Amino acid sequence: MKTKIIITGGKVHEVGYRFFLADSANAYGIYNFRAYNTTVNNLQAVVVMVEGEEEDVKSYLGFVKENFPEHASVKEVGVKEYTGYIPTIDSFLLTFVAGQLNKGVPAILRIDEKQDKMLQKQDETIAVIKEESHKTRETVREESQETRETIVGESRMARDTLVEHLKNDIAEIRAEIAEIKEKIAG
Repeated sequence: MKTKIIITGGKVHEVGYRFFLADSANAYGIYNFRAYNTTVNNLQAVVVMVEGEEEDVKSYLGFVKENFPEHASVKEVGVKEYTGYIPTIDSFLLTFVAGQLNKGVPAILRIDEKQDKMLQKQDETIAVIKEESHKTRETVREESQETRETIVGESRMARDTLVEHLKNDIAEIRAEIAEIKEKIAG
């Protein structure tokens, strides 16, 4: 028995409907199967053609009318007679999987482009960090040198002041010793 099913609604595309239908058709013993997305009266639609034993097809139709993918919004499930060619379910699944994989190629290419941009930005950031690190090391080196020079300068000033102070003290002590010698001698 061959049958055409037309499922329409606000959201029946990009919710996994065709795989949902193929997987359940396989479970019901449907041996020929085809499904594609389209629009009918400005509504999203999934058109399905199935072929199998009459009892299996009728059971499958009952399932399709009552069960929907999680994020689907279904308005109507219509059923019509169909007399055209329907490929095997295996053939449909192979084509479907290849199509799904093909959808992923542009996404992978976009990810690759974004990764290249990210790596370029990362390289630029590393270059800036290296430059800033070099500048920081130079600044620290210059400030350390200035600090050393300041400390050395202050040490020299302190030493020179101490030497001058000691010279004055020694001169005073000599003068006092000379006075004491005069008084003793005199």
